[in-house]
Amino acid sequence: MKIGIIGATGYGGLELMRLLHQHPEVHVIDLYTSSEEGTVFSSKYPHTTNLYDQSLLKIDHAQLIDYDVLFASTPAGVTSQLLPSFIGKGPKLIDLSGDFRLKNSRDYELWYKKSPAPKEAVEQSAYGLTEWNTEAIHKAELIANPGCYPTAVLLSLLPLVKERLINATGLIIDAKSGVSGAGNTPGPMTHFSETNENLSIYKINQHQHIPEIEQGIEQFGNQKTPVTFTTHLVPMTRGIMATSYAPIREGVTEEQLINCLKDYYEGRPFIRVMPDSPRFCTKQVYGTNFCDIHVKVDSRTNRATVVSVIDNLVKGAAGQAIQNMNVSFGLKETLGLHQVPLFI
Repeated sequence: MKIGIIGATGYGGLELMRLLHQHPEVHVIDLYTSSEEGTVFSSKYPHTTNLYDQSLLKIDHAQLIDYDVLFASTPAGVTSQLLPSFIGKGPKLIDLSGDFRLKNSRDYELWYKKSPAPKEAVEQSAYGLTEWNTEAIHKAELIANPGCYPTAVLLSLLPLVKERLINATGLIIDAKSGVSGAGNTPGPMTHFSETNENLSIYKINQHQHIPEIEQGIEQFGNQKTPVTFTTHLVPMTRGIMATSYAPIREGVTEEQLINCLKDYYEGRPFIRVMPDSPRFCTKQVYGTNFCDIHVKVDSRTNRATVVSVIDNLVKGAAGQAIQNMNVSFGLKETLGLHQVPLFI
């Protein structure tokens, strides 16, 4: 396959390039930029020397038509204007920004503070939560790759919500992310001296992933409810840990919750349910497309504590995008995504 990556110089684009480089069905990877045309990619990222010594290309609509897949890893507000013109013209489109995730354009305007994508394009897009929307992803020409936080949260909660083992009303979700989730543009919050030896809470009740999580719970879990979702920045490069506190239904046991998760994800290679785990941490999925899930019930409070970990740049971004590409072309889901976690 011939692949084009728009926004190749960001962390998402960089991770796409790394993973696609070892994909057995990918033979051409071209890198596009809106601001650094002509720059040799390996001069920007020296670790790619002798691997990607090509110059970054200017975005050219006529040239982009010729690809089998176009990945777009850009800031929100860019692909809403760029990608609709390619729908039905040839390439599969996989968008890693948030521009096509929210079906309600008013929600997009409210939470992203930007003009929404054309309604027709949003309606044609498939939400790319691979394990829950496989058929739609296979058929769609435009795939809206989920956000990193919603991926971790929804994968861990949807089976339990759908089977009514937990009550979605009253969900409290506490999520923590590494600094790479903020992208590669430096800012006060990601400055080393402010991030190191520090823990920050941010976007309290205002994070743009809140409506995406609520939309996913309604779409796949058949429950419409607001959730309390709080995000924190921790001094590490990669990883997300999402801890959800959920009221359980009368008589529901921990074993039922574990079995429900196992049943739903049987045969799904990237979901690992870990009922007995003496240690549960972000490093166990570092650099991979795994989502690990752990659950415990507190009989005193009648609540379940559901914990999930992902690598925010892989399962939370580039890895899931490639998984969606595989599904879209009828390939084995794990192609190019066989990494063993880098623990040390």
